[in-house]
Amino acid sequence: MAEQSPQDRICVAMTGASGAAYGMRLVEVLLTAGIQVYLLISDAARVVCKEELGLDLPEKPEGVTRFLNTHFGTEPGLLSVYAPHDWYSPVASGSNAPRAMVICPCSGGTLAAIAHGLSDNLTERAADVMLKEGRKLVLVPRESPVSTIHLENMLSLARMGVRILPASPGFYHRPQRIEDLVDFMVARVLDQIGVSNQIGRRWGE
Repeated sequence: MAEQSPQDRICVAMTGASGAAYGMRLVEVLLTAGIQVYLLISDAARVVCKEELGLDLPEKPEGVTRFLNTHFGTEPGLLSVYAPHDWYSPVASGSNAPRAMVICPCSGGTLAAIAHGLSDNLTERAADVMLKEGRKLVLVPRESPVSTIHLENMLSLARMGVRILPASPGFYHRPQRIEDLVDFMVARVLDQIGVSNQIGRRWGE
């Protein structure tokens, strides 16, 4: 496969918050659109995927890559999965950063770590890279209720230019299935990172 520019690459990170369906659907739509995806999945996210989606993801990144290529029916080469502490991955450095990163779902702990620049794992480091390089960073927190700590961290990140997109699907499109609610949110994420899509009905349509 020919080497792609940062304009063709998106990083998706999944943390241990509830809402694994959002992250997996986002990855599926991006791959279907022919976009290179760098996927970061925390150990907690693997647990959530099993509980919420029935997906028993392998422990090793190579196994996750093969599993998801088969699961989504996508061709090998577009998806690259990296371990939580793989500091040699492209997303760990601003010299090879993708054009956008989405953390979906984003836990409160990850939100706090990014807001305070901790960079203790690859997801946090990749987010730090996006901030310092001035690239698009979108966080999809899935928590309710939210504490003052959560709100202050969101405000701090929003002031840095991070897009905060809480997993709060609308109902004006009269969803008939859970998948309709998932697609509503995924479409909003895709809008934020500049990926055209027609996976959900929009207002006025």
